[in-house]
Amino acid sequence: MSARLVRLVGRGFLHALLVVVALVWLVPTFGLFLTSLRTVKDNNSGGWWTVFAKPAQLTLDNYANLVKNDTILDGFVNTVLIAVPSTLLVVTIAALAAYAFAWLEFPGRDWLFLGVVGMLVVPVQIGLIPLAELFGKIGIMGSVVGVVLFHVAFGLPFAIFLLRNFFAAIPASLLEAARIDGGRDWTIFFRVILPLGLPAIASLGIFQFLWVWNDLLIALIFADRDSQPLTVALQQQTRSFGSSVDVISAGSFLSLIVPLAVFFGFQRYFVQGVLAGSVK
Repeated sequence: MSARLVRLVGRGFLHALLVVVALVWLVPTFGLFLTSLRTVKDNNSGGWWTVFAKPAQLTLDNYANLVKNDTILDGFVNTVLIAVPSTLLVVTIAALAAYAFAWLEFPGRDWLFLGVVGMLVVPVQIGLIPLAELFGKIGIMGSVVGVVLFHVAFGLPFAIFLLRNFFAAIPASLLEAARIDGGRDWTIFFRVILPLGLPAIASLGIFQFLWVWNDLLIALIFADRDSQPLTVALQQQTRSFGSSVDVISAGSFLSLIVPLAVFFGFQRYFVQGVLAGSVK
């Protein structure tokens, strides 16, 4: 009885501690949301917590004005045009390459995979100047295509490494049974590998999408005014923070909605991918 009571008390304390940590972690996001619902005058006169004493401060005018802001809207559209192709290309190419490295025999396979692993340690900053010069010569510097290609190039090494290790853990008997039934490599890939590897692929897709969606460094260098994403558009507004706090707060909260929707939409696959291989 005493041992059971100790376990209950300890578990309750742990749960209470986790709730407190979660609430503290969510305070900045909650503060950003309340700030986006207040006017510039109210934000300059006091902190967002004053809304609890004066609920009349809350208004949707900031979001109504945001819809009319061409810079923010164009940045949001450009972010979608950059994040979606970058994610789909990385996931598609990495899945095909990972299957080849895991289950196909060809000369130099291990050395090629070692080269892919070696590219994981290459910092992004090293490729900025050479790729900027290359993109300028072929005429895609400052375009959405250039930003997408950069994200794809630097996202593939980790993606291939992650999926290859997951695909290699699939029982070989399943692939042998598929080959006995007359299945070729493409059939095995689509009918066996993809369904079994869906958790890892979904996890990779979430990570890649979040990395590209929140990117600022690559967008500042490789995107011009017509192709700049939302992060750059918001960063430019910080030059006049006091007068643009309504645009920054509402735009920043808008930029949070899509990644959260993607994460919660694929949360089930994400959890499966994280736990994959932890038990047998």
